[in-house]
Amino acid sequence: MSERRAQVWAGIDAGKGHHWAAVVDETGATLWSKKIENDESVILNALGEILDLAEKVSWAVDISGTSSALLLALLSAHGQQAVYVPGRTVNRMSGAYRGEAKTDARDAYVIAETARHRRDFAEIDVPAQLAADLALLTAHRSDLVADRVRMINRLRDVLTGVFPALERAFDYSSNKGALVLLTRCQSPAAIRRRGRARLTAWLANRSVRSADSVAAIALEAAQAQRTVLPGEDVAGRIVADLAAQLLALDDRLKRIDKQIRETFRSHPQAEIIESLPGMGPILGAEFIVAAGDLTTYVDAGHLASAAGLVPVPRDSGRRTGNLHRPKRYSRRLRRVFYMSAQTSIIRDGPNRSFYLKKRSEGCKHVQAVIALARRRASVLWALLRDDRLFTPVPPVAQES
Repeated sequence: MSERRAQVWAGIDAGKGHHWAAVVDETGATLWSKKIENDESVILNALGEILDLAEKVSWAVDISGTSSALLLALLSAHGQQAVYVPGRTVNRMSGAYRGEAKTDARDAYVIAETARHRRDFAEIDVPAQLAADLALLTAHRSDLVADRVRMINRLRDVLTGVFPALERAFDYSSNKGALVLLTRCQSPAAIRRRGRARLTAWLANRSVRSADSVAAIALEAAQAQRTVLPGEDVAGRIVADLAAQLLALDDRLKRIDKQIRETFRSHPQAEIIESLPGMGPILGAEFIVAAGDLTTYVDAGHLASAAGLVPVPRDSGRRTGNLHRPKRYSRRLRRVFYMSAQTSIIRDGPNRSFYLKKRSEGCKHVQAVIALARRRASVLWALLRDDRLFTPVPPVAQES
């Protein structure tokens, strides 16, 4: 049996069906390299073999999502901490080693070597139950929202081909009454036959708000088109089916929004997060998922940096002060701060005042919102640190 090392580095090229792990020593020599099925018993056997190689094993993984969930959970259960090595970094580092072939074994070796040479990679935190629940719920909601956008675009496209006046008449992304109307009438002739009074009564019986207004707009569009376009009957059935699917999808979104809201509000600091203007339960849940362990941010700057809100210099030659957005940051976390900042400027208050101040200084809308997002990151970090709710007027510091 070979002598046990003081430290080795294990790089894992993670995949859905299997992973490949490679272990290197302090000289970069490969000590262990094998394919590991994404199965609990197989992973545990490999984990035991690797841990027998050295007193300390430094783990690095290129995926921190669902593909590596079981692997990361087993590592955490055995007291092992892994770092995340982005795929872009792996691709760049590959050029420093001989050979052009791209294999799982080579990628795993490059990951291990990269972790051996660098100490600045972020640690991967295995989410607690609440964070895991929110991650699944918010991901599912994002999928449903994407499906909804796709179906609305499809509906508008089909409707334009047979009834363009009606397609222009409503905003189908926000007008439920228009979708209810389309489940019944999809052609100019059908709307004219029913008439305004009957159409209003039919919509009102289905709890459509402003039923008379919806009926009047639809009838006006129907009066503007007397020509029957080819494919009207088939297109009408497709439009009705898409409208029904969108209504059902809206109900699903309402249910999952309620589930996210209830789950998020069970977080011990949910009330603090939600007290920040513009930060509702959905964005609050996204923040919990994207930020991870809040105790890892030693100051507000680290939180803002993780969200890509702290510009980094890219000087070259005589060009100095050339600041740009960093390449490595959480796009999901940045979106949370940006969207919440944009929502917060709708109403009067310190957020809107700061935004207007930046606009008066010559900043464009996006620049002003990003500046506000950076400020809000500092405010939220301070609120979480002090365990207090947001107030429009900052609290007065008490003398010791």
